[in-house]
Amino acid sequence: MEYNQRDTAVIVLKDGTVFYGKSVGIKGTAYGEICFNTGMTGYQEIFTDPSYYGQIMLSTTAHIGNYGVNVDEVDSDGIKIAGLVCKNFSYNHSRANSESDLFDYLDKHQLVAISDVDTRALTAYIRDNGAMNAVISTDGKPIDELRELVKEVPSMDGLELASKVSTKEAYFFGDENATYKVSALDFGIKTNILRCLAERDCYVKVYPYNSSYEELLAFNPDGIFLSNGPGDPSALGKLGVLPVVESILGGDLPVFGICLGHQLIGLSKGINTFKMFSGHRGVNHPILNTISGKGEITSQNHGFAVIKEDVLEHAEFEISHLHLNDGTVAGMQMKDKDVFSVQYHPESSPGPHDSRYLFDQFVSNMGKKE
Repeated sequence: MEYNQRDTAVIVLKDGTVFYGKSVGIKGTAYGEICFNTGMTGYQEIFTDPSYYGQIMLSTTAHIGNYGVNVDEVDSDGIKIAGLVCKNFSYNHSRANSESDLFDYLDKHQLVAISDVDTRALTAYIRDNGAMNAVISTDGKPIDELRELVKEVPSMDGLELASKVSTKEAYFFGDENATYKVSALDFGIKTNILRCLAERDCYVKVYPYNSSYEELLAFNPDGIFLSNGPGDPSALGKLGVLPVVESILGGDLPVFGICLGHQLIGLSKGINTFKMFSGHRGVNHPILNTISGKGEITSQNHGFAVIKEDVLEHAEFEISHLHLNDGTVAGMQMKDKDVFSVQYHPESSPGPHDSRYLFDQFVSNMGKKE
């Protein structure tokens, strides 16, 4: 597809700022909170991560699509981002095991995507002014109409989205003859989390977000996992999730939480969360394990975090991991129970894999119960 054959596309931010680009060839208008990811690779995993549901993804890497797509690199049942903004979009791919090109994949899902954007300028603008809602359009809508449309987009602050991506029916993952059984509460669980558990001899039953504590126990699990997911964690309090999490923590089973699961563990115990200025999204975030003293380079994707002072003042919890860029809480654990959680993504694919040991820690905790 020649550059001069492509339609003009626009990005309109909530504050009225406009950026221009070119349509990759899929007509439409999309809206949501625009956020940037600094990962140099792993775009398919990003696009299919349920934690990005309702968000427009701005990629800071220069090229998107150059290695195509592969079914083994999806993290859910399909694309979850609301739209895509990038610099250079490649219609051709060169990786030997790619199954198709990215354009066909996006076209199949009718995902609105814009390229040829000054992504450095747009990323700097978000970094300086904070994450905000935006509308992207490739179908010629007037700027004034888009400015009015973006005003109607609901704020991510207070928005409940986990119920939109959670499974509707419980299902199993892994070998039923595995040593350990895990009940996983699904708020938008990534497939690679399930792979990491299955690789460690776990048979997982994945439950809808609104399942009861009794339903989770009916599987006779050796441990309970609380997954990642999109939206404001505090909004799940209105759906009755927090009493279930509190009951889980009140039991004697090992518990592991990632991202939204980490935040819900805190909220169930009175540790509050806050919306971050621009969030952490990428595969190069430095973390300090305060227990071991070792550093980790991690994959992250979150726009909310627990309040550090609340953790420090809580008698039952201690901070286990800190983000070295801004000092935010990246992990915590209960002092007298095998309950721990992290804000980032140790199942990260394609990487880095510095934090995969956390799955081993969870399995080790379950082994204690035998």
